[in-house]
Amino acid sequence: MRVIGIACVMAAMAATSDAFSTVSSSSSVAFRRGACATTPVSRSSSSSSSSVLLKMAAFESVEEYEMDGEERMGKSVGSVVQNLSSIRTGRANAAILDRVSMDYYGAQTPLNQMASISVTSAQQLTIDPYDKSVSADIERALMESDLGLTPTSDGNVIRINIPPLTEDRRKELLKQCKGIGEEGKVAIRNVRRDGIDGIKKLEKASTISKDQAKDGLDALQKLTDSNIKEIDGIVANKEKEVMKV
Repeated sequence: MRVIGIACVMAAMAATSDAFSTVSSSSSVAFRRGACATTPVSRSSSSSSSSVLLKMAAFESVEEYEMDGEERMGKSVGSVVQNLSSIRTGRANAAILDRVSMDYYGAQTPLNQMASISVTSAQQLTIDPYDKSVSADIERALMESDLGLTPTSDGNVIRINIPPLTEDRRKELLKQCKGIGEEGKVAIRNVRRDGIDGIKKLEKASTISKDQAKDGLDALQKLTDSNIKEIDGIVANKEKEVMKV
């Protein structure tokens, strides 16, 4: 009986050792792959998770594609408005500096995050850097921008005088306005393309009917036409400002 008992104990210890080795091996595999748990990482489960995420990212109805299209197109229009506001029109406007940025400790940082910008007169902007040690860098960034402006500094505050626009400069700015408008319209057409592709996939998978797909495509086209028309109007108004003497 004593011999049998000892044998049972030895067998149990061997089984425990094997189990510990298995867990240790699995743990090392998990940690080599950067996992935090001690369970082995399964490639098949990872692949399955990725496919689930992809499925979750796709919309399942025409209405969702319409809502997504409306939201994204609206953002494209907003981007056009913001970019056009940075084009000067012969009068001082702090927004014309919105697209000026510079390297600050290794990161491109917008000027309006590095200094307070104020309109001191109809023809002058004043820039007061939060960190005075970068005043020279700010001046350099302003001179290298496409604004065509020359800053002056007293070591603490930077001033920019806004000269009247010449005829040649007005023509250059008009080209910039048209370019910004075209970029916005391309972005809107890309949103339409994404929506069309998605709706056609739903139809192909028999998730929606042919009539539902047609209604969705018509709605996307109407959204596209409406937003492109809005951009054309925004650009036209900005062009009038640029040409106003």
